Amino acid sequence: MQSMLRHLSLRQLTVFLEAARQMSFARAAEALHLTQPAISMQIRQLEDAVGLPLFERVGKKLALTQAGELFRHHAARVLGELQDAERVLGSLKGLRSGSATVGVVTTAKYFTPKLLARFARRHAQVDIRLLVGNREILINALRDNEIDFAIMGQPPEKLDAIYEAVAENPHVLAVHKSHRLARARKLDFHELREDTFLMREPGSGTRLIMEAMFKHHLFTPKKMVTLGSNETVKQAVMAGMGISVLSLHSLELELRTREIALLDVIGTPVLRNWHIVHMSAKKLPPAAAAFRDFLFANTHSHLDKTFSRYRRIASKP
Repeated sequence: MQSMLRHLSLRQLTVFLEAARQMSFARAAEALHLTQPAISMQIRQLEDAVGLPLFERVGKKLALTQAGELFRHHAARVLGELQDAERVLGSLKGLRSGSATVGVVTTAKYFTPKLLARFARRHAQVDIRLLVGNREILINALRDNEIDFAIMGQPPEKLDAIYEAVAENPHVLAVHKSHRLARARKLDFHELREDTFLMREPGSGTRLIMEAMFKHHLFTPKKMVTLGSNETVKQAVMAGMGISVLSLHSLELELRTREIALLDVIGTPVLRNWHIVHMSAKKLPPAAAAFRDFLFANTHSHLDKTFSRYRRIASKP
């Protein structure tokens, strides 16, 4: 197996990692602009070289085998190191060109592209790629050197990383605009005991904040429903399915169109921070360092300007 592994191609590693990220050969093919049979062939050749199956079918879902999970970390590190080498060599050219990969938690995807667009207008030749995922996905991506740095809320524990606050991140209780308590003031948390609470999936930073709120208020919801993304949660809130804790910065459109209301509950909003996180041993390439500096200089003012009309709701109680 060792001699066969030496002949693996970077293309095979790229295909494998994309398939592992998407957990779908069809979506991996779409992301890499390949056909699904081409993806299947590359994975089959890789499994032949490894000598073990890397994927398995669990019902109708694709999953990594134990070997696949172990190989994923090594494959990510190999490609990460090569990307680092490419960027370090590119840094000799200065910031006129270069690339970086930045991880963004799903909640931050609502404002990061606008900041990236402003940065791109100043540095047209710099290529910044975004990897969007929940907190757990980004922690693994940092550990595996798949990304240069991450933008996330709650910083990772037990990870040799540097994290710095870049802006406040208020979390609010969002409800349907016709909720019976939408216009009430200074509510006690326990007045919501009959409501259904809409939760993000395990591994989400937003879910951790909601669980901490329940613990702080000694509160147990009558019913909880777990949903897999911010968009799904917001659609469920707008459909009147229940209440959710969401970052204020993910609600710009819904608040502007008044599709969602914010509850005035004592102890909310819960104020957290947005952080920029990178591994302690990581030397940021010039493109990543420049974008990081741009975020520190502009994120707070951008969010403050965008959400100033909701300052009363998102101010400290």
